[in-house]
Amino acid sequence: MAEPALVIGLGEVLWDMLPSGKVLGGAPANFAYMANVLGDKGIIASRVGTDSLGVEACTAIQDLGLDILYIQRDEAHDTGAAKVTIDSSGQPNFTIEQAVAWDYLQWSPEWEELSARADVICFGSLAQRSPVSAATIDRFLANTREDALRVFDANLRQSFYTRDALCQSFQNADIVKINDIELLQLSRLFNLGTGSNESLARTLLEDFDLKLVCLTRGARGSLLVSKNQAAEHPGFRVKVADAVGAGDAFTACLVHHYIRGYSLQEISDFANRFASWVATQTGATPPVSSGQLRQILATVPDIGGER
Repeated sequence: MAEPALVIGLGEVLWDMLPSGKVLGGAPANFAYMANVLGDKGIIASRVGTDSLGVEACTAIQDLGLDILYIQRDEAHDTGAAKVTIDSSGQPNFTIEQAVAWDYLQWSPEWEELSARADVICFGSLAQRSPVSAATIDRFLANTREDALRVFDANLRQSFYTRDALCQSFQNADIVKINDIELLQLSRLFNLGTGSNESLARTLLEDFDLKLVCLTRGARGSLLVSKNQAAEHPGFRVKVADAVGAGDAFTACLVHHYIRGYSLQEISDFANRFASWVATQTGATPPVSSGQLRQILATVPDIGGER
């Protein structure tokens, strides 16, 4: 694909209340921003309140270079937020508010038009905790073109998922991205059996007829598993500021290179480089110039610490 792809982050947009202050977040929003940074056309499809945080969110989205045409406004529910604590290794822990605007995503003529044009749609489990949003997400995916790429970035948070919702999401997806902890959770839920990470990922791939399973492993890099091959990457050692958004950057970089026909090993290298750099920054949406991006994807120095 030579032209920029239309890449949709579908689901939650919220404020991450970090120890250092509030930062715009939500995995689909982070993903859309990073897709834009990489040269695709990233779009956030989400919902905010008409409260002050909702107004701030729309301003922040525009400041990031994204449009707000597909951000719905909800007069009855507040804009989402999550309290984030950072552990000693830089890993985030989230406490997410409930019954907020993105729990009430609505099917609309605008979203019908957007879904029909989309080249890539990335969605997760969190926004499906509400039956209203789950139904809307399902309808959005059903309205996409047959050749559109559907990416399920599981993001299992707190208790906001069910086996049935996960099963439906796997069936809707072409690519599934999970981390090593989520793989163990899924293994128990879906009786994937025992064995190596690769064998568990391959069972998931085969059970749901997926094109690719991506397993991120923090400081230990990643594993990509397709029907015919697997690519392992050891990761990069960097000094972590916080790891918020690193996984979303990984997913955006993976998608960007996957749809352009790069090999799994090349995809692994680019995605690990990009995610490692994001982990050295504060928050999930750090500014990146085109020159800086070229440098990030070319090399990540070993400066100590762990991702």
